Amino acid sequence: MYGITEYEGDGKSIELDGTNGAGKSSVIDAIRYALTNKSDRKYIVRNGETEGEILIETDNGLRINRKARTNQVDYKSVKKDGREVGSPESFLKDIFSPLQLSPVEFMEKSEKEQNAIILDMIQYDWNLQTIREWFGEIPDWVSYDQNILQVLNDIQSEKGAYFQNRQDVNRDIRNKRSFIEDIADSIPAGYEAEKWENMNLSELYMKIEKIRKENEEIQKAKQVIESRDNKVRKYEADREIALAALDRELSAEKERLVKDNEQLQAQLKANQEKLNGMAERKQDKTAVINKTYESEVAKYNAMVDEYKEISDKEIQDYSKLQEEAEHAEEMKSHLKEYERMISLQTDVENLRQESEDLTNKIEKARTLPGEILETAVIPIAGLTVKNGIPLINGLPISNLSDGEKLDLCIDVAIQKPNGLQIILIDGVEKLSTKMRNELYQKCKDRGLQFIATRTTDDEDLTVIEL
Repeated sequence: MYGITEYEGDGKSIELDGTNGAGKSSVIDAIRYALTNKSDRKYIVRNGETEGEILIETDNGLRINRKARTNQVDYKSVKKDGREVGSPESFLKDIFSPLQLSPVEFMEKSEKEQNAIILDMIQYDWNLQTIREWFGEIPDWVSYDQNILQVLNDIQSEKGAYFQNRQDVNRDIRNKRSFIEDIADSIPAGYEAEKWENMNLSELYMKIEKIRKENEEIQKAKQVIESRDNKVRKYEADREIALAALDRELSAEKERLVKDNEQLQAQLKANQEKLNGMAERKQDKTAVINKTYESEVAKYNAMVDEYKEISDKEIQDYSKLQEEAEHAEEMKSHLKEYERMISLQTDVENLRQESEDLTNKIEKARTLPGEILETAVIPIAGLTVKNGIPLINGLPISNLSDGEKLDLCIDVAIQKPNGLQIILIDGVEKLSTKMRNELYQKCKDRGLQFIATRTTDDEDLTVIEL
């Protein structure tokens, strides 16, 4: 199997040395296959054979027997204390971590990958309902296939929706407060919006118009009375003019008639009759003129009597009412801006509350890791978490010494203290001699069995017990 004819280990820690192709990695690959039922190799069973078997027995009663076959279904048997284990593949996953099968890979990973592995080691029971209870929702910008501490870090991150939304809300608050200040500057101090909203300007203007018309009537009355004598004198003049005109007219006519009478004896009788009736005609016309005069005077006197009572009244000063109306008009002109200011203030209060809620959620995501670490199972001594970054004795992984990184490497590999106490290290030639020896010693100090491979120039496979 894996090119190995037969190999038997006795539970000791060993280093397999030899050149490429000597079979070093085949031993480790076979153990990995026994534990995981997985292999990167296309052919597992040795060429020319139909079956390859791997048997692993531990001192705590575990027995794993796996057979790869070319002409029938593979065989597997996992027993604990002599009893067959149900769901063997799940059972095996629970007794070792993947890095036990290649711990040096941890040191070769990026710091981000290393951080994720360490955070995943922290045992804390949570689910999406836990997130909903903490934040009232399940933030949709976060990936939930990672450790809870990384989830919380993403929730409170400056790139997260809570932080971004809070920035938008706070920007909105600043803008609206600026609008409020501008509006407040344009509105008179002590502005009473309710008073001006309820002010009935129509009623005030009706009162002003009534006084204005009354004043016009008073002025007219005064003018009528003051101009009475002038009017009467005008009417007298009109009468005198009319009478004088009548005298001239009749005199002229009389002269004409006399001449006509002298010239026209034939018309003497008719003319005489006219002369006889002239006095009566004058009397009639004089009566009409006098009657017109008396009518005009009587009519004007009646108007004077009508306005006499009004003319005794004092002209009213409505300038204060006018000022009051103009002030009310101006105050009412501010109502829309005042209402907009009140609406903006309400918006600002709602936005402030929204910003506060977002801040509380961000702070919640920032404080929860500390609370979680108080109750979570932390498998590595000196492990703390700050802003989603694991620290070992207060230092990030990149700041650890080579020795501290080796310690961490073993801690990360052995996450299950009650599981298999074995470490597979393929390719230790990549490490310096000092680091390789320190790694072996750390495994021994922790009571771990390890199987390591180191590429050398020896063509034969050499097993070195350590």
